[in-house]
Amino acid sequence: MNRFLLPLSIFIVVVVFLGVGLRLNPREIPSPLVGKAAPDFSQPQLYDSANVFSSTDLKGKVWLLNFWASWCSGCRTEHPVLMELAKSGEVPIYGMDYKDQRDEAMTWLRRWGNPYPVVGVDDAGRVGINYGVYGVPETYVIDKQGVIRYKQIGPLDPDTVAKKILPLVKQLESQ
Repeated sequence: MNRFLLPLSIFIVVVVFLGVGLRLNPREIPSPLVGKAAPDFSQPQLYDSANVFSSTDLKGKVWLLNFWASWCSGCRTEHPVLMELAKSGEVPIYGMDYKDQRDEAMTWLRRWGNPYPVVGVDDAGRVGINYGVYGVPETYVIDKQGVIRYKQIGPLDPDTVAKKILPLVKQLESQ
């Protein structure tokens, strides 16, 4: 009887951990950058590579930074949500085209619409590395002081925008 007690105990522990793990949302990975200063960047703009898109230009504003790419299927899923959010005018959404071809990115935005006032180009992925991007799409809420307040891994959906993003933006705007 005792010789089965140890394997049975290990089996029960493994089943409990598996059960807990299956209930977790993989998109809610805590980011070590939340609550810390957003990494500065200065990247060429998508539509005019002679102009620079810089994070320092956005100090004093609450804004969203969305990493996306034309090759990303999740970005296609997310895009209508970004278009609606941009139409609402609740918060500006700045885009960072991540490891993409410039002409394909412009074609993609022409086809599906452009929710961004400015799109930076991160063709080498260095800005993404500094932001801890696991994969696109990822979206960051950045406050007036340039601190990351929220990170969304994966596509934004209307529920996340309504329940997390917009209340946080309103709170940060009032500070």
